[in-house]
Amino acid sequence: MVTLTSAENALKSVYLNVLSEQLNINSNSFLSRINQTSKDVYGKEIIKLAPYGLNGGIGAGTETGALPKASGHNFLQFKTGLKNLYGTIAVSDKAIRASQSNTGAFVNLLDDEMESLIKSSAFNLGRMLYGDGTGKVATVESITSTTDKVPNLDSVRNLVEGMKIDIYNGDTLVKAGLTITYVDRKAKQILCNETLSNICSAGNTIYACGSKGNEITGIARIFDKTDANKVLYGVDRSQYKWLYPYIETPTTETSISDSVIQKAINEIEEATGAQPDFIAMANDVRNSYQSYLTSFRRNIDVTTLEGGYKAMTYAGIPIVFERFVEKGTMYLLNSKDFNLHQLCDWEWITGENGNVLIPSATTPTYTATLVKYAELICDRPASQGKVSNLK
Repeated sequence: MVTLTSAENALKSVYLNVLSEQLNINSNSFLSRINQTSKDVYGKEIIKLAPYGLNGGIGAGTETGALPKASGHNFLQFKTGLKNLYGTIAVSDKAIRASQSNTGAFVNLLDDEMESLIKSSAFNLGRMLYGDGTGKVATVESITSTTDKVPNLDSVRNLVEGMKIDIYNGDTLVKAGLTITYVDRKAKQILCNETLSNICSAGNTIYACGSKGNEITGIARIFDKTDANKVLYGVDRSQYKWLYPYIETPTTETSISDSVIQKAINEIEEATGAQPDFIAMANDVRNSYQSYLTSFRRNIDVTTLEGGYKAMTYAGIPIVFERFVEKGTMYLLNSKDFNLHQLCDWEWITGENGNVLIPSATTPTYTATLVKYAELICDRPASQGKVSNLK
């Protein structure tokens, strides 16, 4: 007979390990390459030393002359707080009671909830990984003058049906907890469970629900060179300009080619001595690169990444389509420079008695919540690259 106790035991002993592996390895191809560690975590903060430059004690001299003066390694101290990552499932009391005498039915119930949690978490982890940490997913450019009066957005790559969003006017919350019911990816418009023309206006910003300013410091934040975001991991980059990554933005739209990729690799390698080991492209750039290879009748080399991802390669470097990369853009990343520092791996939040399934005070449901306290840090931002305005 299925009971709450047996259900909780299954969540703790069976599903937790599977969920952790799915979220850490199979949710995103680049995330699966990033080292996850509890090192340098002190309480609620991450404090780590990032080396830069060379040791000054190396040199040449005469047979009887003075030896090179010794000097230690150069370090900067990165300091930042842990971010709170959550994933929640909900099971109704009715569903539990209906499957008490049928173990198979209850297993299917939990499997469906776990699959939904993994799908939702994978989407949001990928979005955060390539985001800027603010939780921003789109900007309202205008409201159509047609009968529907739906908002026109700058992009819908970070949006999906069922996603909950908040709308802000600057830092003022306009509406919280809206649910997206439809995404028109061609027109870059969305419909929600409420009529948006009565809620938002041009210039408003859309955020993932409850996430404004609370997400991990994603890749886009590293490449943000505006004065407002010159401080990264507690360090003022205007004082340490080598912390800025390589950015190439041609003044005119440039066709993707081997020479464009190699030029970026050469620039990064010459500046830092490191060669990128991962290339993430927007869909339009990847399609153009495939057409470029086909035009020269070249074979497309394919490799299998950890997590089962298939990727074509350039000089042995995997090239992956990433939906969260902005249009016309290519990132050249060195995964060895990234660490996901965490207080612990994914764990269930427990109640006072160690319960995983927590009854709701207002609805006949039980919820179980996964949590991970973590932050993404790039030790050497300068060894990362971005090329934009590609076609």
